[in-house]
Amino acid sequence: LWRQVRHMLLPKDYIRWRLTGDYATDPSDGSGALLLDVQRREWSSELLDALDIPLELLPPLAPAHQVTGMLSDVAAKELTLLPDIPVVAGAADTACSALGAGAVDAGALLLTISTGGQLVLPISKIAIDRAGRIHTFCGALEPRAAQAGWYQMGAILSAGLALRWMRDRVLGLGGDDAYTRMNKWAADVPVGANGLIFLPYLVGERTPHMDPQARGLFLGLTAGHGRAELVRSVLEGVALACYDAYAVLKQIGAQPKRIVMAGGGARSTLWRQILADVFDLPVQQLRVADQSAFGAALLAGGGIGLLDPATHTWASYGPPVEPNDRLHTLYEG
Repeated sequence: LWRQVRHMLLPKDYIRWRLTGDYATDPSDGSGALLLDVQRREWSSELLDALDIPLELLPPLAPAHQVTGMLSDVAAKELTLLPDIPVVAGAADTACSALGAGAVDAGALLLTISTGGQLVLPISKIAIDRAGRIHTFCGALEPRAAQAGWYQMGAILSAGLALRWMRDRVLGLGGDDAYTRMNKWAADVPVGANGLIFLPYLVGERTPHMDPQARGLFLGLTAGHGRAELVRSVLEGVALACYDAYAVLKQIGAQPKRIVMAGGGARSTLWRQILADVFDLPVQQLRVADQSAFGAALLAGGGIGLLDPATHTWASYGPPVEPNDRLHTLYEG
């Protein structure tokens, strides 16, 4: 068991050790080791005792913005940098992504449409889904008044993947403007894709079904449907699958006021509108590229006193896409 735990813990921490000569990690990365008391943001003595794992084998925990060492002479030479540069603990990819996107309170739901779809909701108090359909992790920021110290995450496996599958394997489209053409076709089709429903379970599904055997489906396909309806049904199917994951968050208290949309899917005006109508929430496109790296840079800046990552204004957004009440009612039906 320890070999498995060590495999989960050490890759990122090994990099940090190579940089400074000392091991360290933060609570957000530690959350993924299954040995952390997420509420107290420290290693769980109960789990370590039950599994007979000595605490000394685990890296020390530090806040994500804390300096955990100085760049060693060896690492500085390899990186062609000066030695003794401060090295900050940093945070897990998703925690940095939420920080870089400005999703730092429970009012902002970060929805990323890339190969898969990911929903991240910052929370100020621990809320656990006892059915195990979502994850609850420590965030990049320490819990304080009006500052979310944790986040809940749900995910679907096929989001942009489903649209790419439609482009490549079904329609066989080439050219840099393929997605633009597909969105144009779909925009001319009414809500519901003229009765065509798509389930995007092309590689199984995570939230809320947690079923690797789940499979995709076109339901209601007729000779009257064409490429426009196929594309529209994929866009809507992905949006509704994301909403299925969101429904779990709602069951345990989520009440976001807006959606921050990131990833390649955010470039689609039509997809943003569909998501706004499905969720009945305004959707804003994130205009920060590589928000995970940006979040890590904010933590580094906080570690050396350049800024406060909790209050620094960094993220920029496109204008909100407002939901249409009538279309939301249709999607609910």
